[in-house]
Amino acid sequence: MKFLHTMIRVKDAEKSIKFYTELLNMKIDKKKRLDDCELIFLNDEDGVCQIELTYNDEKPSDGYQIGTGFGHFAFSVDSLDKFTEKLHNLGYEYLYEPFDLNGKGTKIAFIKDPDGYEIELIEKVVW
Repeated sequence: MKFLHTMIRVKDAEKSIKFYTELLNMKIDKKKRLDDCELIFLNDEDGVCQIELTYNDEKPSDGYQIGTGFGHFAFSVDSLDKFTEKLHNLGYEYLYEPFDLNGKGTKIAFIKDPDGYEIELIEKVVW
């Protein structure tokens, strides 16, 4: 068995595509139109992980409720300093600023996508 992707519902497909492609360097793999929605599949830089953005024709006016079960996505970054510069240049802000996780130099930070899904960013120390 092989894990394929995670699907999230989005209120504004263009905002979400911009966020995931420009900020997180994901690439659009394919788009598929169904009777009541559009599916946009995004791959990470290595083509290993995939997120499916589902843009329904009929959406709640106040967006989707994420609920209490979902936690976050996690992405590795080479440098949180460089990522911070890119984040601010694109007009985004941190939910939680970068901080040292374990006293050994591994840093993490959190952001939210346009729909409020949390994303953890991890800069690991290479020994």
